[in-house]
Amino acid sequence: MSDAVTRRHFLGTAVLAAAGTAVPSAPVAAARAPWVRRSQVAKFAAVASSNGIRGVEVALQLMTRGTDTLDAGVEGVKIQELDPKDNSVGYGGLPNEEGVVQLDASCTHGPSKRAGAVACLEGIKTPSEVARLVLKYTNHILLVGEGARRFALSYGFQEENLLTPESRELWLRWRANRGATDDWVNVDQRTPPMARPTGTINLNLVNEKGEISSVTTTSGLAWKIPGRSGDSPIVGAGQYTDGEVGAAGSTGLGEANIMVCGGFLTVEHMRQGMKPTDACLATLKRVVAMTPPRLLGPAGRPTYQIQFYAVNKAGDYGCAGLYPTRYAACDDSNGARELDGAHLFDRR
Repeated sequence: MSDAVTRRHFLGTAVLAAAGTAVPSAPVAAARAPWVRRSQVAKFAAVASSNGIRGVEVALQLMTRGTDTLDAGVEGVKIQELDPKDNSVGYGGLPNEEGVVQLDASCTHGPSKRAGAVACLEGIKTPSEVARLVLKYTNHILLVGEGARRFALSYGFQEENLLTPESRELWLRWRANRGATDDWVNVDQRTPPMARPTGTINLNLVNEKGEISSVTTTSGLAWKIPGRSGDSPIVGAGQYTDGEVGAAGSTGLGEANIMVCGGFLTVEHMRQGMKPTDACLATLKRVVAMTPPRLLGPAGRPTYQIQFYAVNKAGDYGCAGLYPTRYAACDDSNGARELDGAHLFDRR
């Protein structure tokens, strides 16, 4: 476009504006550009494990303001990672058998078809952020242990003791009650051995353009053997995203999920036309079929719990567990809320 045309266009616009000031009816209407309706491919939606109730709300708010889906997801799960009262992820997560908190996380960004993950990360409160840095700035996907820690420090993260007084007390109680025949003294015989909690948050989300991402973060199985990593940092198991289909992830016994690549499998079920909840149930049936006999009860049902969460490109979402479960969701029409998930069995 030439300078002359540009000036003529400017002068014409100025005249119309002046006319609009003097006579605000017909001239102003003629000067307005035609109204264009913005196409919306999907509805905003976020689905997560029940401990992500705050995260789905924050993630949805950020997406509606234009924040990228992956960035919104990381901000959502960071709420739990930074909460010292939450023993499931991040700061205050339950440690391994030596009293060391080792964290895992992974994420996948649908629009760029990239993923990042860290495993057995020590001393860094927000492994989800470190996983995102692996995705953004390297050609790798998974960094582990000392290498993951040094990578985080190189980006300015501060190394801290992640064991809070509360999580340390739980670890000490477990140590003192592992068994009456071990070498530890002062065992309280009236207190049964502590259960082995699993703690994870999975968050899957889609914006109005149908852009999808997923994030999973965890402190892993409590009292685990040092170096153990579950499904959370494994792309295709703990979480998975296909930008043309949807996203899915899991919480619960990670080893059972690894055996079926549950995140990937759930997305594949959706690719074949299944709704998110049906896709989760189909994956759970594969989990049961792959469960070793030592983890099956007398009725042939697994002795552990595992859940899957999923969202498709249109913004439909769902959840299912082996046994009754709850999950968190937030969308265009509904605020953050807990819902009942589907399940295969009524009780263990």
